[in-house]
This record gives sequence, C-alpha cells and structure tokens, in this order.
Amino acid sequence: MSRSSQPSPKAPSPNTALGVAGSLCAAPIDDAAIRARTDSYFNRTKDIVSRFGDCVVTYAVFIRRPVLSATAMVETWLANIARERGIEILVEPVFTEGEWVGAGEPLLYITGFFSHLVDLETLVLQKLGPCCVAAHRAYQMALSLPKAQFLAMEARHCAGYEMQELMAYGASVGSRAAQREGAVGFVGGANDATAVYFGQDHGYGTMPHALIGYAGSTLRAASMFHEVYPDSDLVVLVDYYGREITDGLAVCRRFSELAAQGRVALRLDTHGGRFMEGLDPQESYAVLDRYVPDAIRRYRSESELRNLIGTGVSAAAIWHMRETLDAAGFEKVKIVVSSGFGVTKCASMADASAPIDVVGTGSFIPKLWNETYATADIVTYAGVESVKVGREFLLPSMRRAEESRRRLLHP
Repeated sequence: MSRSSQPSPKAPSPNTALGVAGSLCAAPIDDAAIRARTDSYFNRTKDIVSRFGDCVVTYAVFIRRPVLSATAMVETWLANIARERGIEILVEPVFTEGEWVGAGEPLLYITGFFSHLVDLETLVLQKLGPCCVAAHRAYQMALSLPKAQFLAMEARHCAGYEMQELMAYGASVGSRAAQREGAVGFVGGANDATAVYFGQDHGYGTMPHALIGYAGSTLRAASMFHEVYPDSDLVVLVDYYGREITDGLAVCRRFSELAAQGRVALRLDTHGGRFMEGLDPQESYAVLDRYVPDAIRRYRSESELRNLIGTGVSAAAIWHMRETLDAAGFEKVKIVVSSGFGVTKCASMADASAPIDVVGTGSFIPKLWNETYATADIVTYAGVESVKVGREFLLPSMRRAEESRRRLLHP
C-alpha cells in the first residue's frame, strides 16, 4: 500500500443487513465532524504522525464478552469514509455476520495509513460494541421462544435515532442467527424507519394505552381502530382498566368473525404493580399446576418466581388468558405479550411453556452498558507485529496459530 494508491475501499461483508447501506449510522461525515467527535489524543497523534512520517498499521477490534458478530454497520461506514476522504481502508471481518465470537476474540482487522485511521477509532468503537451485544441478546431471546414472533420495540428506550438504528440492526442480526436454528425470530419493528432491518417496509402496531383512555373503553377503542383500519388485524391492549379477561372477551365477542379468522389478538401489558384480573399468588400457582406443574415444583430464584407467578405479565397470567379464551370458544385469538421480556424473562416463559404468539420487546438493548465497550489496538506497524503487553492474543500470527490448533483438534 502506498500513499499514491488509488482509493479502493473493501466492500462491506456480503452478509450486510437490509437497511445498513442507507442508514444514518453508516453515512459518512466530514473531517471537521470527525475531529470534533473523536478523542483529542487521537487528533494529536494524527498531527504528530503527519509530521514525523506515516506508516501502514493494522488495528484489531474486540469486545471483552461473548457476542455475535454484527460488523456490517461499521464496515459500511468505513467504506463510506474512505470514499469521502479519497483514501484506502482495508477491512477484514474475522467472522461472518451472526457468528458466535468468544470474549476477546478480534472481530475486525482494519488496515490503512496511521494518519488516516487514528482519528476514526472512537467512532468505530461506538458503532460496533452495542450492535454485537444487542445481536447476542436478541438471539438468546428468539431461541428461548422459538415458536413466537418477536416485534422490535426499542425506539422509546433509545437515546436518539442513531442508537435506535444500532439496536435495530443488532436485533436483526441476532434474529437471523436464531432463524437459521429454526426460530421464528423478529418479524418486524415498531416504526417505519427501522422496518427495513426486518425485511419490512412499515412498522407494526395498533393502539397505545392513550387511545383507550381517549375512547373511554377498551371495546370502543377497538371499534374505532377497526373502523379506520378495517383491513388490519385487530390487536387490542386489555390492561388499561385492569379488566384483562372481561374486556378481552368483550372484544372477542364483538368481533367474533375476525376472531374466528385468527385476526384478533389480545395484548397483555399488565404492569408489575398488580396481578392480572382473576389472579393472586394462590390462583397463579393453581393455573400453572394445571398446565405445567413441573415448572413450579423445583427450586426457583426470586426473579424466576416473579416471572412465573408474580404480578404483571407472568407465565400464569398468559396461561390464564389462554385458558379463558379457549373455554369461551376463541381458540384462534392470539396472545401478544410485552413488558420486560428480556433474556431472563423469555427463558422463564420457555420453561413454563407459556402459550405466547407474539412478543413485543426492546429488551435486547444491553442491560449492562459497560459490556458493550469495544476496544481497538494496533497490532502491526509497517508490517511488523507489535502490541502492548497482555494483548498478544490479538496478533495476526497468534490468531493463525490458534486456528491451526483448532483445525488439528476439530478437522
């Protein structure tokens, strides 16, 4: 690679997710914006290197916890930056998109002139770590409940649209990885802007609690929605007045033809401050004892018990709603659940075989943000390997040796 080389940025991975090419996070920004947003010591290093002589370097980028590889966003961004700057940046993803990555394993090797890359490190790390952790969480959630459809509802929990886009991309990567293992996974999102990550052209959703408050009753809100959107399936929130069973059955009876066609769903979003209508601790135990007795007859942690028989949208609440609907002849009415369905809660629901049709969740957003911190180290200077003590595992030669050992053990 020479300074006179014509720009030839490496194309992003062929596994690039839908939507990444046109995303805000992957869009190039000018040098002034990069200088303002990067850490100051990188800007100063750029100035020093430019005075004392440039060289070609290779960065290794890694995360300290296991993740799924979700690098297309940063690959595309680097390709766009290279094009804008008229420089050459070579990006070598180590794993295919959605592939398992062990803690500390390098996700990417990035090669270019030191002065061209040093001020990009901060922004590269921002666009990589959160996506990979979100992908891992979405994968775990989808595999826990492989028969359920998931809807990505991350927008309200994000600190602006760029974060939302990173989270939606990560969820889509994790979902596709789970789908390769037989799960239904994420079938859409809550708004139009990120729908493309899930292969859709619009967001999904019917009504918020506010519409029910405006209408004055759950049934009236359902009727208003159906009048305006007669061709859409009817998904109705039933917890506004604390009468999930009463209002749910009223909606099913009013729209019995739609219910018989499987076009009605009841969404349970009961908050954690109360039990669903008809339940208390004793009755919650009784419901699960009727359907999944083994789920409550062995040791459970406090959080597991809360998910199984506690307040809010518990496994008992879901089974209670399914039991009630079936007894009333509404076997085709679906149950949609939301409210805190992260990795742990999805696993609890799986353990109780909860009859869930759709999960609405944004809980693939990393729970511990410090787990998303990616790190980059230069591992070669002018073709010579060198890295700070303790990071030798990032060296290309070390990785090649490890790959050789793996092939010998697992030919």
